[in-house]
Amino acid sequence: MGKGLGKGIGAFFPDSERYEESDSQGAQNIKIKDLRPNPYQPRKHFDDEAIDELRQSIEQHGILQPLVVRKSIKGYEIVVGERRYRAAKAAKLDSVPAIVRELTDDEMMELALIENLQREDLNPLEEAKAYKKLMEHLSLTQDQLSVKLGKSRPHIANYLRLLQAPQIVQQYLQEEKISTGHARALLGLKEDKKLSPLLQKTIKEQWSVRHLESVIHDMNENVSRETSKGKPALDVYLKDREAFLKSYFGTNVTIKPGKKKSKIEIDFFDDDDLQRILRLMSAEEAEEEI
Repeated sequence: MGKGLGKGIGAFFPDSERYEESDSQGAQNIKIKDLRPNPYQPRKHFDDEAIDELRQSIEQHGILQPLVVRKSIKGYEIVVGERRYRAAKAAKLDSVPAIVRELTDDEMMELALIENLQREDLNPLEEAKAYKKLMEHLSLTQDQLSVKLGKSRPHIANYLRLLQAPQIVQQYLQEEKISTGHARALLGLKEDKKLSPLLQKTIKEQWSVRHLESVIHDMNENVSRETSKGKPALDVYLKDREAFLKSYFGTNVTIKPGKKKSKIEIDFFDDDDLQRILRLMSAEEAEEEI
């Protein structure tokens, strides 16, 4: 999932100490029946085995870190600590320690998203959706979000691209049958009708991302030959350069050699993605390596 966030909550909330969940001062016991899950929780899937392990720990040692909650009309809403809440319910506890904070809806959503991103155990699609929500809610570009989170622009762009994947690809990624690398490679497949059988073969034969990229490249070349007779095939050098460019730009790149002139096609998904690619094109390091 990558390295930890370099900045995180403090970059969004300068007075972040008031949100610090590890500070147990002021914690109070709140009945579990009065707690409600965070409506802005980005995590949609909870690992039952991990929850059960946490339940066993709670039964032996209690809850070491209080939850963070806010008052609501029907009791309290959980801001941070839904896994502890679920494990406490499984352990049949009557109440849990919690710190009550005054938070607006905006602050609650932002804190829930960032806290989960920092924990780094969101699945790839949950992480991608969290980036998208933060960008939309705070009117941030990919550049601005990368600075605030301490993540690289290509990392954020690559995860956002997952949201463009067909539903079946997202489903298999969710089920951990394929990796994020496989999902990004499949975005470059030109013929939709070949997607499902290609997915099945990838999973059955446990293809590496590199092998899948090679197969997709050959499939796309066959499509191009059918629509453009006489198009010269890529030689080994051009195939290598095409693979390098795909990796460097973090998107699908196609080299199309011709008899008189050739061209390179680079896919992008929005204005931010285009600006990211243009910056990479102008980078001195890219010129030297290419």
